Amino acid sequence: MLRRVLPKIFYSLVSVPELRRVSAPGLASAAFDYPPVASRKAVPEPYFLQRRVVIYDGVCHLCHKGVKWVIKVDKDAMIKFCCLQSKAAEPYLLFCGVNKEDVQKRMLFVEGPDGYFEGSAAALKVASYLPFPYSAISALLLVPAPIRDAAYDYIAKRRYDWFGKADECIVMKEREFLERFIDRDEMMRGGPNDF
Repeated sequence: MLRRVLPKIFYSLVSVPELRRVSAPGLASAAFDYPPVASRKAVPEPYFLQRRVVIYDGVCHLCHKGVKWVIKVDKDAMIKFCCLQSKAAEPYLLFCGVNKEDVQKRMLFVEGPDGYFEGSAAALKVASYLPFPYSAISALLLVPAPIRDAAYDYIAKRRYDWFGKADECIVMKEREFLERFIDRDEMMRGGPNDF
């Protein structure tokens, strides 16, 4: 019982100021005012998007290993995933008002219709959904965002040099892993390393 109660108490004490709240009615005017109306893409309604989705760089070996680790640890399947290079990622990018280049620099975690996280806040918010003791990592949300983001950006800029980069999106070979991907149909149609 103590194992279930401690994390709940902990998370009630930790607040996350980086959550970007987005209201559905004002979404198009607030986040997508820049193109003329005729050329503007339709903004997806937030309730059509799945909750707790990580949009990650599918060619990054570090990102790929991180996704596999989260899937193994997240026994309750709280977190879903989507490769940035897939078509399934596009509605999430539109909803958050970011482009692919932004997500290549900083991962994106769409918590739900209320908002999303980027960079270090995204990684730590994902950790908060993992079972204890892994969820304790999210205590780093108490560290000021500029310090966290500096460390995150330092690693992100060097990840291809340190861990490598694939030419095309890396596809999960394990069937049980594929069930966690909202873009699994694209993955299965394309075959390994082909999007």
